[in-house]
Amino acid sequence: MEFDVITLFPQIFEPVFNCSIMGRAREKGYFNLRIHNLRDFTDNKHKVVDDYPFGGGSGMVLKPDPLWKAIEYLRDNSNLKKNRVILMSPGGKVFNHNLAMNLKDLEQLILVCGHYEGVDERVCKYLVDEEISIGDYILTGGELPAMVIIDSIVRLLPGVLPEDSVQSDSFYSSILSYPQYTRPRNFKGYEVPEILLSGHHEKIKLWRKSKAIERTLSCRPELLNGFDLNDEYRNTMQDYIK
Repeated sequence: MEFDVITLFPQIFEPVFNCSIMGRAREKGYFNLRIHNLRDFTDNKHKVVDDYPFGGGSGMVLKPDPLWKAIEYLRDNSNLKKNRVILMSPGGKVFNHNLAMNLKDLEQLILVCGHYEGVDERVCKYLVDEEISIGDYILTGGELPAMVIIDSIVRLLPGVLPEDSVQSDSFYSSILSYPQYTRPRNFKGYEVPEILLSGHHEKIKLWRKSKAIERTLSCRPELLNGFDLNDEYRNTMQDYIK
């Protein structure tokens, strides 16, 4: 998969995507990441990319011409048909696992990192396919949201992680993950649940399902809306509610 990021701060991406799972996946060719400095698409001597908003108001707005030129350049120089232009915006659709699953099937994702008070609306209206937010809060710019989206999508690409690791993640099946424990068996007097030490795989599986349902009901009950519960899950929920 190809990721093209348009940003004013290209230097902050490489450290994140050159290490750990992302670094290995990139090295093995599961995805390509290209960072484009928006200032390289300006026509003025001082590489200015922002200007005052018409109608007054505080702050500055990203000008349409550099963004337009950058997006058209990336589209014109790509032979990938399944692509989408995404603007990082606090007013966009809130990013979640289902959206990540949909985006992973694209061939190319062009991510535009907003800054200042926003982006000229003509870019949003005529070039951007979708605006995405990572939550109901404001960040300095769109770089961190872009990193979050890339990371979330890449780990879903076939081969990046073992299939069982992906399927056991929180949100993959609309429920949160079960509690995890590791050594030591006793830590400051807190014991690992005996069932996990029993070696009885079927009982461990049932325990984990039960705890996953309990955690979801306690922390994120809205995730279960529309989730198709089998009898096993229903019994677990009823026991928890009691």
